[in-house]
Amino acid sequence: MKVPALDLKAQHDPIRADILAALERVLDSQQFILGPEVDRLETRVAEYSSSRFGVGVSSGTDALLVALMALNVGAGDEVVTTPFSFFATAGTVARLGAVPVFVDIDPVTFNIDARQVEARMTSRTKAVLPVHLFGQCAEMKPLLELCGRLRVPVVEDAAQAIGAEYGDGRRAGSMGVIGCFSFYPSKNLGALGDAGMVVTSDEELSERLRTLRSHGAKPKYFHRFIGGNFRLDALQAAALNVKFDSLDGWTRARQEKAAHYETLFAARDLSDEISPPRAVHASSGHAHHHIFNQYVIRARERDRLKDFLREEGIATEIYYPRALHLQECFLYLGHREGDFPEAERAASDSLALPLYPEITEEQQAYVVSAIADFYARS
Repeated sequence: MKVPALDLKAQHDPIRADILAALERVLDSQQFILGPEVDRLETRVAEYSSSRFGVGVSSGTDALLVALMALNVGAGDEVVTTPFSFFATAGTVARLGAVPVFVDIDPVTFNIDARQVEARMTSRTKAVLPVHLFGQCAEMKPLLELCGRLRVPVVEDAAQAIGAEYGDGRRAGSMGVIGCFSFYPSKNLGALGDAGMVVTSDEELSERLRTLRSHGAKPKYFHRFIGGNFRLDALQAAALNVKFDSLDGWTRARQEKAAHYETLFAARDLSDEISPPRAVHASSGHAHHHIFNQYVIRARERDRLKDFLREEGIATEIYYPRALHLQECFLYLGHREGDFPEAERAASDSLALPLYPEITEEQQAYVVSAIADFYARS
């Protein structure tokens, strides 16, 4: 049996005609940059994320970049963030001449350990950048209290977490001053290429973001400050508007598939071999609303397991094989192995299993059976 890591064809087939019709509308309108499709998506994503304003941008990476630019992050500033994330989280900080200051992760959620953040903050800290990794919110209550007391803005990297909720029901992206989303095709709400969104409830900040995404020009050809070309294509927005109608259903399906994996694993004696993901509880006592952009286990002999599953026709992915503080481009920061042990451990033993709305229970059973077979032989 073949089990892909993601099956976008299965996702697109039922809505193919609607997507093509939406693309044709854009072609007929000849309005390819920004325009009504982008306006509509901005309104929908902002409302969905419990924010007042949405600003469509060209990618999740550019969402982070323009958010930091809007806060005037620059040379000599520091941004506190996690060393276990997609490269853009720290890469955008460095691109602005600022310094990514890393804090180790919580071993259960893979998110930044909020208890360690204050010790890493200095007078040069310009922002704190938590990541809601794999679809589960970081522990935000202590971060928001700390940053509120110190008057340091929080920027949420919610690239993998649209619709995720924290504690009392607050949506990912709405808790900090700015939230950043990615619509990369593999996300729960995925475009047909690169696309992203920034949300905020600060009207002045939203206007600054809009100006920055168009080279800092307002009006056109009159540049208040230096921005970039971060505009969202109307074709991508049109496709996303079609797919948006299915988002909640797809998220529920992901959660149901994750629960089924948990049931299958519970029926096997694998507790000494793997640790399935867990949706933890927030300080308020309410469960986090995990949207399972990825279903990531921790596995003994991870690399051998991955190779075995590939031979069995099961595609998996490693997010992420090397923590950011050990990347070659960040050697100038002076970090060494052992500086952030939980991030390094996660890089060595985490493995994303196939999970998407269309995966069948038969495929899931095959995945779990193959994992059990591997450990029975080892």
